[in-house]
Amino acid sequence: MQRSEFGDAYEDKKRSGDEIVSSPIADLGFRDPIQVEVGTSVMAAVKAMNDNHIGCVIIMERGEVAGIFTERDVLTRVVFLDNDPTLKVEEVMTPKPETIDPKATVAYALNMMSEGGYRHIPVVDDDGELKGIVSVRNIVDFLVDLFPAAVHNLPPSPREEIPKTVDGG
Repeated sequence: MQRSEFGDAYEDKKRSGDEIVSSPIADLGFRDPIQVEVGTSVMAAVKAMNDNHIGCVIIMERGEVAGIFTERDVLTRVVFLDNDPTLKVEEVMTPKPETIDPKATVAYALNMMSEGGYRHIPVVDDDGELKGIVSVRNIVDFLVDLFPAAVHNLPPSPREEIPKTVDGG
């Protein structure tokens, strides 16, 4: 019998939870962080986030991570303040955020996010150099790549049943 060219389109390779535990976050392919300096206005920081379609910016001071400013900060610390164009980002950022090493595992990052309620964690190497930001989205994308058949073949709603007829598929 001839093998179909589509036969392995969604076949998962033999994988286990060990890959989640042992894969370093450096394998996630996170993008370069958008950085602003201490003294930047909140309006400029939000504009940088919007222009780059990202959920946070890293606040730098003398080449080191001083803080992180996220969408959550905009909603909880900025929205109801006077529309002050001079408001500085350091007045509403999360100072001295927890960081993670690029060699840390995906499982460790996921645990940090769960325990701390974070959606973004700055990635900083042993020399204190900012390497990137790991986000919940990076981890979700990693899991989808790890188990494509399990994810891509889910019904549209977990409460809906999978159609039982050929016409429904």
